[in-house]
Amino acid sequence: MIKGIGTDIIEISRIAKSLEKQSFLNKIFTETEQRLYHGINPQTLAGNFAAKEAVAKAFGTGFCGCSPLEIEILRDSKGKPYVNLYGNAKDILNSIGKAVHISISHSKENAVAFAVIDD
Repeated sequence: MIKGIGTDIIEISRIAKSLEKQSFLNKIFTETEQRLYHGINPQTLAGNFAAKEAVAKAFGTGFCGCSPLEIEILRDSKGKPYVNLYGNAKDILNSIGKAVHISISHSKENAVAFAVIDD
């Protein structure tokens, strides 16, 4: 059964500009993400940020219930995105469901992500 759905859209130009500030990266992306994303294009980075927001929205709390650093977006060996959760984000998922599934896409101007929580 679906327990939560979230979506988000991000302007890629906004992320490209934010990349100039290390403080942005430190607030949004974990050390693992920053290491893996080093040199990655702004479209992919914007998609991963949109995925974090979509997950928080699927929780029903947005980033009021958890930090972006508690939601980690990684890729498996085939490039499929998946989510690791920590702290409050993990607690929220455990209270409402068992799994988070995400889908990420982008065009030249925007990145969009969807998150679904199920049990």
